[in-house]
Amino acid sequence: MRLLIYFALSICLGCSSSSQNENEIDSLKRQAEQVTIIRDDWGVPHIYGKTDADAVFGLMYAQCEESFERVERNYIEKLGRVSEVEGENYLLQDLEMQLLYDTAAAIEDYKKSPQWLQALLRAFSNGIHYYLYKHPEVKPSLLTKFEPWYPLLFTDGAYIATQTGGLQSTDIKTLFGEEITKHTNTAERQLAAVGSNGFAISPSRTADKSTMLYINPHVSFYFRTEVHMISEEGLNTYGAVTWGQFFVFQGFNENCGWMHTSSAVDASDLYEEKVVKKNENVFYEYDGSLRPVTKKLVTLFYSKEGERKNKLLTTYATHHGPIVGIRNGRWLSLKANNRSLPGLLQSWQRTKAKNLQEFIKVLEMRSNPSTNTIYADNKGNIAYWHGNFIPVRDSSIDPAYPLDGTTSKTEWKDIFSVNNLIHVINPPQGFIQNCNSTPFSVSGLNTINKKYVPYLAPEGDNFRSLYAIQQLSQHKKLTLDQLIDIGYSHYLPVFDTLLPLLVNDFNVLAKDNQQYDELREVFDSLRTWNKYSSVSSVTSTVAIFWAYSILSQKISVPNEIINDQIKFVSWIVRNTTSFIRLQTLSDIIKELQKAFNTWKIPWGDLNRFQRTSGSWQPQFDKTREDFPVGLASAALGSLPSYETVWHQGKQYGVAGNSFVAAVSFGPKITAKSISTGGKSFSPSSKHFTDQAQRFIDGKLKDVYFYKEDVTKHAEKIYHPGDE
Repeated sequence: MRLLIYFALSICLGCSSSSQNENEIDSLKRQAEQVTIIRDDWGVPHIYGKTDADAVFGLMYAQCEESFERVERNYIEKLGRVSEVEGENYLLQDLEMQLLYDTAAAIEDYKKSPQWLQALLRAFSNGIHYYLYKHPEVKPSLLTKFEPWYPLLFTDGAYIATQTGGLQSTDIKTLFGEEITKHTNTAERQLAAVGSNGFAISPSRTADKSTMLYINPHVSFYFRTEVHMISEEGLNTYGAVTWGQFFVFQGFNENCGWMHTSSAVDASDLYEEKVVKKNENVFYEYDGSLRPVTKKLVTLFYSKEGERKNKLLTTYATHHGPIVGIRNGRWLSLKANNRSLPGLLQSWQRTKAKNLQEFIKVLEMRSNPSTNTIYADNKGNIAYWHGNFIPVRDSSIDPAYPLDGTTSKTEWKDIFSVNNLIHVINPPQGFIQNCNSTPFSVSGLNTINKKYVPYLAPEGDNFRSLYAIQQLSQHKKLTLDQLIDIGYSHYLPVFDTLLPLLVNDFNVLAKDNQQYDELREVFDSLRTWNKYSSVSSVTSTVAIFWAYSILSQKISVPNEIINDQIKFVSWIVRNTTSFIRLQTLSDIIKELQKAFNTWKIPWGDLNRFQRTSGSWQPQFDKTREDFPVGLASAALGSLPSYETVWHQGKQYGVAGNSFVAAVSFGPKITAKSISTGGKSFSPSSKHFTDQAQRFIDGKLKDVYFYKEDVTKHAEKIYHPGDE
């Protein structure tokens, strides 16, 4: 495989003479001298460079200071080499990455990149290498050389940018067999939270007549880090950057801001290939003729019992893409836009847009396959686009199912222009919201009435979006703090549907039935509960655990309502009897009494936040400091998301609200933000938990955007390597 040849070549190139190494180090030192990092009193790095490349150099150095492990891990994953570190449990994940992220193509893209982008890519590599040079005590787990083309593997900052076109685990298993799939570890992927929220408010609805933007991605905790990048070439952007990437994914500059929410738009396709085998050769049928299937040998390395082992696999591809599975006897190929040079160009140039027209021009690159975009600027504009890279297909095609790979009739015709995406600019309602919900209700129900092909908007409404619409519609003169309060509301709107039903069940079935005497006090509390979760609320504990149990029942749900939370919950309720709903509540009460000798357990006693240190996977210990949390899951309609895992009798947060920011585009930028727990991964640092309580309570800290404010609140000023 070309990837292995390139790695071998890289090792040889690294064996340069000492004088060459000294020259390289001198070059790195000179670039470091052009970079100043100011860590403010929250530990946030404000990186100042003479050029954009200098700012990238400083950004990568600063990221490595905070967590080199996370920087390295993202590229180990995208290179398909996790098994070399973690063992054979990750073989299937590595295989998928090597099929979907073409390293040879990334190398070619680097060679043909414009000179200014090559400068940024070299600065990316140099910043990491300079950190490793200055910190010999930091030992990489695998990657000692970071190539400048690495960012061209990972061109989207979304949580899961990989489009798999509806591929199922059984498809993969049928193709690659038990040997590869039996060890699959999906723990990291299960940390993905339920969606994200973005709000944009026009001056007509704000108290000071400024435009506002609320940025609230829901991802694994510590998946991104908060940064500020400034250069003399016009770069001045603040926000969240995904570890190992050199552009702000969600954030703002002095002119505009952007927030991305995950999209369910179908931007990839599986093709059913009709395969014909002739002796040792494999062909596939296409437009009445046979074409040869591309065959490639892939070597997967993995560690086992302290030794480095390998598996050799034969992989296949058609012109549609790699063969990724077998279903009903047909080979399945995947056509997707998982990585591209235009994708990285779009991600970077978005951060330097000065106005709506420039932002739309960047969107026209149409290389973001996985997210929607909410926009706001200092000229009073707000806007929303549902998806970005979306193929145009024949009107007779339903891309939810594998397409016929034997005919050119199923090929993509084009990519939708930005103007033809579902979008809205400056709606008369004066606000925009998206909570991974239908675009037709971004400014209230039936905001957009124009007809579109169904696959442009497969999402329905959800409880978060309906609650956001209600709250934003009510406020005519919003302040920034009020916008934050809405975004951090503890109201759980799913109980508007579930709670009246449960109370009615009790009134009908349990009123005169001694079997349910134990529930009478419980129902007294449920009847008066305000549906807000809180640290001290006993009713929150009972109601939330009951809702989890009811909504997680194994009931067959029609495919057409999977993406509509309102219809999904209604379906579950209709297919659950009153007896089951009451019995489920009774069981929860008994379990609480058994575990704690009482059912009256405040939500915050069980729902906790504990700051984890450097490990990639969160490690919890109930003997260490933790914090009570009143937040709840987005699955219950909570706008602030708090997703948890159980450990030793408590549930600890692992995903949901991570980096959160609220921005006002007035005459000057006013912004507030918060990051999960704190900026440092070292328990000995004051920045390990200095944001923890604010993060839990939604008390966002002030953002220092202007140099005079940054300097006033400086905790440390240094050049990379001089700290």
